[in-house]
Amino acid sequence: MSRYITQFVVEDLKEKMVLVGGPRQVGKTTLAFHLLGDKKEDHPDYFNWDFREDKLRIRNGELPFGDSLIVLDEVHKYKSWRNLIKGFYDKFKSESSFLIIGSARLDYYRRGGDSLQGRYHYYRLHPFSLNEMTAIANKSDLDLLLKFGGFPEPLLKGSERNWRRWQKERLDHVIREDLRDLEDVKDIDLLTILAEILPTKVGSPLSIKSLREDLEIAHQTADRWVRILEHLYFCFRISPFQFSKIRAVKKERKLYLWDWSLCEDKGKKLENLVACQLLKYCHFIEDTQGHRMEVRFLRDIDKREIDFVVLQDNKPQFGVECKTGDAQVSPAIAYYSERTNIPVFYQVHFGKKHFQKRDYRAVVLPFEKFCKDLKLP
Repeated sequence: MSRYITQFVVEDLKEKMVLVGGPRQVGKTTLAFHLLGDKKEDHPDYFNWDFREDKLRIRNGELPFGDSLIVLDEVHKYKSWRNLIKGFYDKFKSESSFLIIGSARLDYYRRGGDSLQGRYHYYRLHPFSLNEMTAIANKSDLDLLLKFGGFPEPLLKGSERNWRRWQKERLDHVIREDLRDLEDVKDIDLLTILAEILPTKVGSPLSIKSLREDLEIAHQTADRWVRILEHLYFCFRISPFQFSKIRAVKKERKLYLWDWSLCEDKGKKLENLVACQLLKYCHFIEDTQGHRMEVRFLRDIDKREIDFVVLQDNKPQFGVECKTGDAQVSPAIAYYSERTNIPVFYQVHFGKKHFQKRDYRAVVLPFEKFCKDLKLP
């Protein structure tokens, strides 16, 4: 199955090795098999660190060097993986291309070994968005995307029973397998409870103090556990946008999940979906074009808020406010249009209205049209 980053990965493999990180079961292995031209997990050029035989062959350097593409899956679980891959690449780069994939942030887990700087390009593979779902499944169904999330298996099957089972199995894999292999956490059960609590915190400034009190653990432990879940692509946080003419909050960070289907509230689910779409857009621009991209939010001490502000090279590109209905322009947009240099504000919603409010540099439009007009990946 071809994904939105496929053509860019193919081009980069001609020059350097490519690293692709992303949540478990987001489609990294499927992408790798697509590039190998096969769907078989026993493909001679595919090696998974979680399989004992493959692990031994990787460590012993018994790979089919000379083949056009070699795929190494989950090899980041080996503490000296960067040194190992560096050696393979430096010796055999003229004979083989190397694709490294993993379900954790490959740019974070650098335990031991020299830096691979200058030898690779890094991509982050995201769940399906509305535009990508349309391109692959030949249909545009926002309700289906909201209900089952953007991960390929539950989305394409469209079954509540399958979604529930998949959710349970995914959490078990992330917490009890990936976590065990990468981090030293003794109280797995409490961290599992934390993962189950986080969907109730979506769209709000995350209070580590509140989590500490709920779980009865140290502040430092609660903060570390949230960061671990971020590194495993379970959740992510965004920081506030600062502007000289407003008294913006400075330390609070809002939390979102990589799987928005875990949100029960419809408004929070839409907001989380938009957060994921914007993060996907920013990562895509960063990974393919090299611009520094960020998703932030705008909120002052009087709690006037714009849900998201997208920055490119530290300059605001646009703001996004989420509404479940197609109501009038948010008063926060009117307020911040006079006090910031944000070029345009989009107010996205589930309704049908589409209009502009030029005095506020505002465009009110359905979420589907927002995705289409901005050509979001």
